[in-house]
Amino acid sequence: MPTLRLGTHSLPNRLFVAPMAGVTDRPFRQLCRRLGAGYAVSEMVTSRKDLWNSLKTSRRANHDGEAGPIAVQIAGTDAPMMAEAARYNIERGAQIIDINMGCPAKKVCTKWAGSALMQDEPLATEIMAAVVEAAAPFGVPVTLKMRTGWCETEKNAQRLALAAQDAGIAMVTVHGRTREQGYKGLAEYDTVASVKAALQIPVVANGDIDSPQKAKAVLDRTGADALMIGRAAQGRPWIFAEIDHFLRTGEALPPPRVQDASDWLIEHLHDHYSLYGALAGMRSARKHIGWAVRGLPGGEEFRQHMNLLESCEAQVIALRQWFAELADQHERLPVSTLPLGDDGGDTDDASSQKEHAPKASA
Repeated sequence: MPTLRLGTHSLPNRLFVAPMAGVTDRPFRQLCRRLGAGYAVSEMVTSRKDLWNSLKTSRRANHDGEAGPIAVQIAGTDAPMMAEAARYNIERGAQIIDINMGCPAKKVCTKWAGSALMQDEPLATEIMAAVVEAAAPFGVPVTLKMRTGWCETEKNAQRLALAAQDAGIAMVTVHGRTREQGYKGLAEYDTVASVKAALQIPVVANGDIDSPQKAKAVLDRTGADALMIGRAAQGRPWIFAEIDHFLRTGEALPPPRVQDASDWLIEHLHDHYSLYGALAGMRSARKHIGWAVRGLPGGEEFRQHMNLLESCEAQVIALRQWFAELADQHERLPVSTLPLGDDGGDTDDASSQKEHAPKASA
């Protein structure tokens, strides 16, 4: 796939990491970029000024040592506040601003942010125009992530996407589900295709892209300019390299070597611990470890054992030993016996962590 430009930034490929709250932090973004993703958007940052100095927001806004372009997703319901949030993040290193109009999480939508904005097109348009105007003096492009609509009978993605283009939005990502669906059912791509056909700016397809073959099928179906992958990258960040290779050559890459997967995960964990600290890092790392071993031989038993460990050092030692034993039996990672999680993007903190980690890590 040819490269894609956003403002002055030329992206190395057209495979993007979805912004997922509680997942797509700086260590995870860097891991995915290292293993083949061409672009990564941060977890959503609130537009509420009173929360900017909170520990949660400061971690989400941490881009120390991160390669550009640095893309920050902002969420909110007030146009002036969203404009101020854009300026605030740009002054702290953001090179691209993404507007969240796709998150289906109840705690976000009940405040009329995220995908709830799709129900109020005048407000959504006002927010897009305000953020574009705020970012323009800095030469920072603004992008938008949205769903197909609020529900099956209210699919207004094409209309909103055209309004976004008119407002100066540089790129639109469409997740092929309504807000009503959440992450259930199957993504549909006809709406994505209709948005692509109507717009002159780049359109990104998102939803259920969990294999190289599915990636090609979605590109063929939608004509999209790029693909965004979320939950399918959890525990399998090398999916970007697999898709890139398949799209370029038509051939499937073999699974990574067990030793390589072990090295990548342990390096990721050390980066994770350094961002969150020992206690919070140990607890929040559990979900990443659980995703990495899910479906592998003995993976569920190891996950249960690992969730009882109470230090970063114990996690790393146990993980290194488990992978070493797996490497004695398999040179390359066995094919998982479980289906990959579908690619939702904008994952809610609570739902993401509740499913894959014990209560302590939520």
